[in-house]
Amino acid sequence: MRESLGDRAFGVINVIALGLISLITFFPFYYVFVVSFTDPSEFIRRGLVLFPQHWSLVSYKYLLSTDAFMRAIGNSAFLAIVGTALSLIVTSGLSYAISRRRLQGRRFIMLAILLTTLFNPGIIPPYLLVRDLHLINSIWSLILPVLTSGWYVLLMKGFFDSIPSSLEEAARIDGCNDLSVWYRVILPLSLPSMAAFGLFYAVAYWNTFFTALLYINDFAKHPLQVLLQNMLIDASTAAGGSAAAEMMSEQRIPPETLKMAAVVIATVPILLVYPFLQKHFAKGALVGSVKE
Repeated sequence: MRESLGDRAFGVINVIALGLISLITFFPFYYVFVVSFTDPSEFIRRGLVLFPQHWSLVSYKYLLSTDAFMRAIGNSAFLAIVGTALSLIVTSGLSYAISRRRLQGRRFIMLAILLTTLFNPGIIPPYLLVRDLHLINSIWSLILPVLTSGWYVLLMKGFFDSIPSSLEEAARIDGCNDLSVWYRVILPLSLPSMAAFGLFYAVAYWNTFFTALLYINDFAKHPLQVLLQNMLIDASTAAGGSAAAEMMSEQRIPPETLKMAAVVIATVPILLVYPFLQKHFAKGALVGSVKE
């Protein structure tokens, strides 16, 4: 069956429209990347740079030489690594527990977890809890209150339900208790699920912003996203040392290139992690959500 002229015209228009939308979507990422590598003198001279004549790492060298910026990267790295590890341990342990039908009070626990996904307590109750636990101005205030997610627990439970119970029975015959079955049998079989939810947690911890504004008053303990927000308002915020400030004044680094370089640095770590987890991502997020 031959295509009509109208169908061909619609196909061409559709391709052109989608191409334009793709270009419009991609352009901000391209502009941020290009400006971050533009030589400061060229950016000052030209203003709008779509393809630099001279590529430069000056903005990155300046940012990575400042005490405040490196301290913020360290704080965010601690949140992403330690927070993700602890969240995966708690989430997988709780999910495994409620996936076992012999657990007493299992239905009540599942109902309590489900309620946390339906109702949000708001801002004040969590703040009062963090304050009463004396966690204000502590990096742990950004980890402990969000250590797990009810929604992730229920999804991971569905994954554990798909693991044959015969494997657990065989492990018990070999002398394993519940804890041994969990970390010797269940966790090795759950790598796709752990990789998917680990990525979710890592992105959330790395992008910690609002809770840091609520709980952290000490500038030295701010994560990268808070510092980045301050930089977008005032790029001189990153000048955490005399050597860095001297470099900025001598080389006349414009605030715009610093902001773009900071955005790239804040984005790249997650982009580098994703390809290594991609093969597990779709399987881990979907397995257990549909019963076979």
